[in-house]
Amino acid sequence: MASFPHFGTDAIHVGQDPEQWDMNQVVPPISMSTTYKQDIPGKPKGHDYSRGGNPTRDVLQKNLAALENAAHCHLFSSGLAATSAVINFLKTGDHIICSDDVYGGTQRYIRKFAVPHHGLQSDSIDLTDIENLKKAIKPNTKMIWFESPSNPLLKVVDIEAIVCVARNVNQDITVVVDNTFMTPYFQRPISLGADIVIHSITKYINGHSDVVMGAAITDNDEIQKHLLFMQLAVGSVPSPFDCFLVNRGLKTLHIRMKTHYENGLSIAKYLESNERIESVLYPALPSHPQHEVHKKQTKGMSGMISFYLKGDLQESHLFLSSLKVFTLAESLGGYESLAELPSIMTHASVPSEIRSSLGITDNLIRISVGIEDIDDLIADLDQALKIAIPNI
Repeated sequence: MASFPHFGTDAIHVGQDPEQWDMNQVVPPISMSTTYKQDIPGKPKGHDYSRGGNPTRDVLQKNLAALENAAHCHLFSSGLAATSAVINFLKTGDHIICSDDVYGGTQRYIRKFAVPHHGLQSDSIDLTDIENLKKAIKPNTKMIWFESPSNPLLKVVDIEAIVCVARNVNQDITVVVDNTFMTPYFQRPISLGADIVIHSITKYINGHSDVVMGAAITDNDEIQKHLLFMQLAVGSVPSPFDCFLVNRGLKTLHIRMKTHYENGLSIAKYLESNERIESVLYPALPSHPQHEVHKKQTKGMSGMISFYLKGDLQESHLFLSSLKVFTLAESLGGYESLAELPSIMTHASVPSEIRSSLGITDNLIRISVGIEDIDDLIADLDQALKIAIPNI
């Protein structure tokens, strides 16, 4: 399995230099102070107030920037806080193009807040077809936002192609890629030309389902100044303790992602061959409609799989309630395996007509494959499927 050079070494060492601490601590300490002594008024040694900066947060920001092969990282109290900070880069009258299949919270923020309250214009389109983007760009288009793979339909968008179209029309269009499903272990959008990478750190990067946090990562100095201002002026920043936990979780990211991929691919193949399944959505499968694009721009795949049961809401309920190793719960990316029904859980905020047009139906199941023993995971899915759909 290929990976980006030095990934594990960088995850363990970048930003962690013991010499930066008073006693050369190998593990960065948790700095809980909210304020910092100044020897001369207005001349702090580093930070003046912890909303604007914190040593424990500094460590994690340096580490994540290095892993995305970028210059700057700014952390926020959740993935949606990072999303709002990035969208606040736009001004009244600006136009944002968003891919039609994104996390329900992202779509909800744009539709219910950014447009009616901030005066933005927005269009949601299928970005897997580059011609759709060419038709959608307007003179006031200032941002293109997408996930690759998307949530929950695992659509893969050609990042380089999107960047190329945007740059040919207007150099000032900001291309934002939500990389939550992939992590920088498998995909680095900034290296493919994107301006900003978004992460819900709550998911794979932390990997232990015990921290809520978000990140916005960029090479652009102007965007970096805006993100820093959002931390300082809006104040949606994570706690030092949460930063400590995520920094610890990062040390095993490369190991965890290998197992997520191995387990995910095995389960995707099992599901694709199962007579109780209509179809499987997993970019690493040759059957995926954007499989070649996925291979071109990534080095693997996480444990995110969506699939359609041969049934409807009743079968979905029965299947999900019969699982024993998989836990019926929202979120994803932890060491444990989770399963959910997007139509009435993570994407319930998406209007029903939009869900229907996208294919987010009551028989679409999304699973986050963890790092348990693969035989136990497949056995659990198998027994639940037989209970939900017995007459095949």
